[in-house]
Amino acid sequence: MTRGGSRRGPLKSAVPSNIVSPVRRCSRTACGRPAVATLTYVYADSTAVLGPLATYAEPHCYDLCAEHSERLTAPRGWEVVRLSDGSAPAHPSGDDLEALANAVREAARPHDRGPDGEGRGRRSADPVEVARRGHLRVLRSPDS
Repeated sequence: MTRGGSRRGPLKSAVPSNIVSPVRRCSRTACGRPAVATLTYVYADSTAVLGPLATYAEPHCYDLCAEHSERLTAPRGWEVVRLSDGSAPAHPSGDDLEALANAVREAARPHDRGPDGEGRGRRSADPVEVARRGHLRVLRSPDS
């Protein structure tokens, strides 16, 4: 036995455990779901900022799962700022869907061509093509 020490050697490496996961988990008590967002409080501005999962865990940030990030509320008088990550697919707007529906209707409509190549059935109320981008067209109504 060495003086002032024990007979044990240096600590051996930790025993592998299936309790600790390399995946970051939600910071909420009793929630074990994987984290998808990081919450940070900006006390000076009375703001809670919820953004994409941070690259690494920081002491004053809280990782939240999808459910807890959606239900997040801030104290009275505080503002919640939700930052979107650029990797998430953007949802189409109503204008995008309407433009797509109009393009499908236009493609399905039969075009009558006369001997000179002009459309015989063209009415004055038909939209006018002003630009083309790939297979999509920008149409302007003849009224404008």
